[in-house]
Amino acid sequence: MTALRQSAIMELEKIPEDKLSFVIQIMQGVNGLYNDSNKERKDAFARLEQLRKKGTVTDDDAELASYREDKYGR
Repeated sequence: MTALRQSAIMELEKIPEDKLSFVIQIMQGVNGLYNDSNKERKDAFARLEQLRKKGTVTDDDAELASYREDKYGR
């Protein structure tokens, strides 16, 4: 157990029993925020993957040559 966790437990032991419900709600809220942001991040990535345009180019060198021809006339 880390020193920080031990310190947190010692502080929890000092809190009166009738106030513990508030502390538990805060802890659950913090944990929920962490998990939700991770889920939101994964959902956003999934949406981006769906929006990503699939390429139809099969010959990259020919496409590059075509762009160069259009731009530079070579």
